[in-house]
Amino acid sequence: MSEGKWLSITDYSSYKKVSVSSIRRYIKANRVQFKKEDGKYWIWVKAFDPQLMGKKEQDFSQLQKKINELEEENQELRMLVELYEKKLFNQGLKPKHETLPEIPFN
Repeated sequence: MSEGKWLSITDYSSYKKVSVSSIRRYIKANRVQFKKEDGKYWIWVKAFDPQLMGKKEQDFSQLQKKINELEEENQELRMLVELYEKKLFNQGLKPKHETLPEIPFN
């Protein structure tokens, strides 16, 4: 662990798992030690642990990888649906979703 470090609002948000709007309220209420340089706020973290920061980046990287995998899977499923619909069309059949149910009126 290092002594301490100045973090931007977004980095502090990620480090402490607190929303940016909450951090802005903390600054307004003087609940955190902060400074303002060139219009940007910096919050002091007394016992900064860089490993925690890296873990969050690693978590983000894993989430991004999962999103990419899901997007690829989604594309494959869309392609399969298109192939299925073309097959039905070529057989002279209509896909079920083309016949929409009637709108209920209350």
